[in-house]
Amino acid sequence: MTYARLAIAALLLLSAACRERKPAPAAGSDAGPTVDAASSAEGALSAGAEDDAAAGVRTRPVWTPKLASEEDFVHYSKVVGTDRFTKFVVDLKSRAIYYVDAALYPMHKDFVFAELLKVPRTKEAEAAFDRNYGRDKPHFLMCYLVHHQGPDVWSLSFWDGDKATAAHVRLAFERMRETFYLGAAVKFRPNSNDQEAVAAELAEIPVVTNDSLYKAAGYQPFHTGVAVGKLRIVRAGADGAVFAPDEIVILPEPLSDITPVAGIISQTFSTPLSHVNLRAAAWDIPNVGLRDAATTFAALDGKTVRLEATATSATVREATAQEVEAARDAKRARAAVQVPKADLAPTSLLTLDALRARDASAYGSKTANLGEIVSAKLPGVRVPPGFGVPIAHYAAHLRAAGIDAHIEAMLADAKFRASLAERKLALEKVRKEIQDAPLDPAFVSSLTTALTKLTTASAGDAGAGVGVFVRSSTNAEDLPGFSGAGLYDTVPNVRGADAVASAVKKVWASVWNLTAYEERELYRIDHRQVYGAVLVQVGVAATAAGVLVTAHPTDPTDKNTFTINAKSGLGMRVVDGKKVPEILLYNVFQKSLRVVSRSDEDKMLVFEPDGGVREVPSPKKGAPILTNARVVRLAAAAQAIRGVFPKDRPLDIEWVLRGDDVFIVQSRPYMGGPTSPRPPR
Repeated sequence: MTYARLAIAALLLLSAACRERKPAPAAGSDAGPTVDAASSAEGALSAGAEDDAAAGVRTRPVWTPKLASEEDFVHYSKVVGTDRFTKFVVDLKSRAIYYVDAALYPMHKDFVFAELLKVPRTKEAEAAFDRNYGRDKPHFLMCYLVHHQGPDVWSLSFWDGDKATAAHVRLAFERMRETFYLGAAVKFRPNSNDQEAVAAELAEIPVVTNDSLYKAAGYQPFHTGVAVGKLRIVRAGADGAVFAPDEIVILPEPLSDITPVAGIISQTFSTPLSHVNLRAAAWDIPNVGLRDAATTFAALDGKTVRLEATATSATVREATAQEVEAARDAKRARAAVQVPKADLAPTSLLTLDALRARDASAYGSKTANLGEIVSAKLPGVRVPPGFGVPIAHYAAHLRAAGIDAHIEAMLADAKFRASLAERKLALEKVRKEIQDAPLDPAFVSSLTTALTKLTTASAGDAGAGVGVFVRSSTNAEDLPGFSGAGLYDTVPNVRGADAVASAVKKVWASVWNLTAYEERELYRIDHRQVYGAVLVQVGVAATAAGVLVTAHPTDPTDKNTFTINAKSGLGMRVVDGKKVPEILLYNVFQKSLRVVSRSDEDKMLVFEPDGGVREVPSPKKGAPILTNARVVRLAAAAQAIRGVFPKDRPLDIEWVLRGDDVFIVQSRPYMGGPTSPRPPR
């Protein structure tokens, strides 16, 4: 499993205030800086209000007590993504309001120190100032005024870590409505769990949520870029469809099993941390959500087109001959990914506490990374117990049944290499052979013994009738330039030795899933060097589950903000992209939580008593899944895990909750991330 892209255009704004309290140099002197209006796309920035006769340019102050027109708002605002915003400060003692030039002052604090307090910005002065973010504010309210230009909605908001009370919100609205020409159209936009509780107290003030804005967006760029390929409009019910690597596809909804393509446009939006969005980022292809795309581009269906996806829009037109040839050259130039040499020597079924990251070549990356976490004995970090089945048993199973020779012949077959349809049929046959072939009795005996020890030891913690997850853990994943996320199979809540033995073969067979083969082929990976290891792990009857990435979704320089996706129940659907999960941003330095979306899942998965899973109605559709306390626990666990692995790349961490207890079930390098840095604020 794994963890993005959030709607870049929306999140550029939604996450901007996460940096509100970061130290920054004071902007400007007491007099304030001045620039020529003609040289600034955001409007003139000036400390004076009079015309500069010598330059022949009209100048304005760096703040104003009133926005009386659209021209005023445009001058004091800036655009990020598809939103235009300004900031304002209210002095609680005098009730004065200051609309601040957003292009000049990255943070409210910069403006207040430079233009209002006019005192040295010492640590002591900043600490005293930061009390204005608490409930008992001594001096200032600090707010954002935003025009969400896509849906044409106006909102007033506070930084997500601000503990503003209902009284503070009322005062901010009163002063804004008295001084802003469209004040009656503005709604309160709560950013955090705490602010949503405050919003419930404000019957007289209209409210708009980040969740509603996120889901109402007409465009979401998960990964920007340019692609050339044959446009294919895919109709509903396309699960299992076959795609060519030179196709640009318009999908009715995200497909978790999609094979590599040249570009993706989905008409139903999802989470940036879905497997398909992560894989598209790894493929470095444009991948966007765009409503009604099939209708908009119907005339281009079947033609070779150029797709360009930016932070704010996507365009599709017929490609030129030069563009087609350049795309072919780029494909030929893609570097091959090397799979480390497999270690077929180990045959023992080792428990996680006996494994380390260095064992990935024999036990697979998933198992080895969990073993590294277990061995670190991190406070507050629990990993469900389990054991690894090394790749030697996969290789022996194929060899004993002669399947290895069948695979060699298949890979050498010219028809197999030339035809996607032929590959699909041939790979289905190989998977069936792997699952139908009998297991070695000695292996079955060792598997049964390991399973008995695991479930007996876990019965007190997990309850009677322990079910296990039988999970893939290949030697060809989590490699530099190749994640492998979502390519192989997991069998949930397996109960009994016979069922586990069958599930092991199913996981082995998934090495030859069409999606796995096609993605490895894209990276020129030698399929003969790929082996299937297996992780057998005690299942946790999760009340909630999800993914946490130790990275900001739109700003690669922000090392303190984590992105969290959550759904009620078991976690298999968090990354399938079919529904929007709860999406949160948490800044571990400032301890601030921002709500981006609430889960729209009306069903959740739970364990069946006799094995497998089933759907039940979700008790939390649209309601918060993660409390502040749960978020703090998850973030603390992620910070601890981050210290175990190399610091050069963020982590993609899969977690489950049973009640408020946190369990970590996977950690791997995060292969997604923003395609461009966030504009400075």
